[in-house]
Amino acid sequence: MVVITAGLITMIFLAIYAAGQLKAGSTALHALFGWDMSVGVLIGTAIVILYSFAGGIRADIWTDAAQSFIMILAMVMILVAGYLDIGGWQPLMGNLKAQDPALVNWFPENPAFGIIPYILGFMFAGYGATGQPHLMTRLMAIKSVEAIKRERFYYFLWYIPFFLASIGVGLYCRAIIPELSSLPIAQGLDEPTELALPLVTMRLLPDIAIGVSLAGLFAATVSTADSQIIVCSGAITHDICPRWKTSYLASKLGTFAVTGFALWVALFAPEGVFGLVLVAWSAMGASLGSVLLLRLYRQPLPPAIAVIMMVSAIVVVVLWHLSRYDDQDIFKILPGFAAAFLIYFFWRFLLAPIITCLKKRP
Repeated sequence: MVVITAGLITMIFLAIYAAGQLKAGSTALHALFGWDMSVGVLIGTAIVILYSFAGGIRADIWTDAAQSFIMILAMVMILVAGYLDIGGWQPLMGNLKAQDPALVNWFPENPAFGIIPYILGFMFAGYGATGQPHLMTRLMAIKSVEAIKRERFYYFLWYIPFFLASIGVGLYCRAIIPELSSLPIAQGLDEPTELALPLVTMRLLPDIAIGVSLAGLFAATVSTADSQIIVCSGAITHDICPRWKTSYLASKLGTFAVTGFALWVALFAPEGVFGLVLVAWSAMGASLGSVLLLRLYRQPLPPAIAVIMMVSAIVVVVLWHLSRYDDQDIFKILPGFAAAFLIYFFWRFLLAPIITCLKKRP
């Protein structure tokens, strides 16, 4: 029951996550060529299907590694170009403050639940990585326990500079294109700000660098969608219907089905790229992550309680996403985690002792 529920969660929300990647790739093509967003989504979907049939997890990891170099190179180029255009830290902060003083604040003004829950929301967002099956498969592919320390070093050696560079690029994007939402190319989009990276790249970099950067952006999104759809297909054939796990035909039909669902979400969902990714990340992180944490520490967890925890976490994440407190006050993954653990604590420290006492009575 737990495995089937986890498989269904993976199939649904990881496909939604993949839909966000398809929309992200189409955003780059829309900014560069002015194509309709649906054209980019269809191109990305076709490439994902080819990826899925041409290679597996090994090919996906190698392409991710190659694209990582292109991504960090693009970020460095944009940072340098932004520095030459706007200046260093002080001119950048002055530009943003002139637009809106709130842009230079470290924290939002008057969050509804205070600053501590606001910070905790982002901390739990980081822990939500444990509930992302497409990331966990990479950890499972590590050759040995001894290799983990080396892999951790490589990860942070890449992630920290890239994370800081991404923040800097985002700030420069806002400073260089403050009128982004009013541009003709942004009209009719759910989230016009998602055009910021390709547009600032086209504004600041020479043609060859634009090609490299946008090719890297599109390739990275498609490759990520590919890994997510492969994991979804595996969830169908190994978790939901394990009798199909040795069937090549079932595996490929599952890939087609999940890709079709992701395509439908990308074309018709009212959310932008960022919204789709945050919902999927939070739902899987709070549901699968909470159960994995308890299993990691070998805590007693009956299957029925695990299923209730996962379902409750998803319901709370979705309701929080639809509420007026979404993300600006508390990141939605925190209420999802809280709901899951409240159910566990209610069972472990209240319901279970009562059941035990009743069983002992003559």
